[in-house]
Amino acid sequence: MKRSLAHRFEGLRRRAEAGMTTAEYAVGTLAACAFAAVLLAVVRSGGVKSALAGIITTALRTVG
Repeated sequence: MKRSLAHRFEGLRRRAEAGMTTAEYAVGTLAACAFAAVLLAVVRSGGVKSALAGIITTALRTVG
């Protein structure tokens, strides 16, 4: 039995969309890694590091 042209086209379209989904995940993963790198650089800066240390110290004093 021969497959119709529309049925063949549908199969091709599904495979093309699957590749696009994979590419979208790759771009999303790359963007998340870039955001994490920027966030890490900000947290490691002197002002933010001392502010976080102050917050943690204050929180530990109130608990104990």
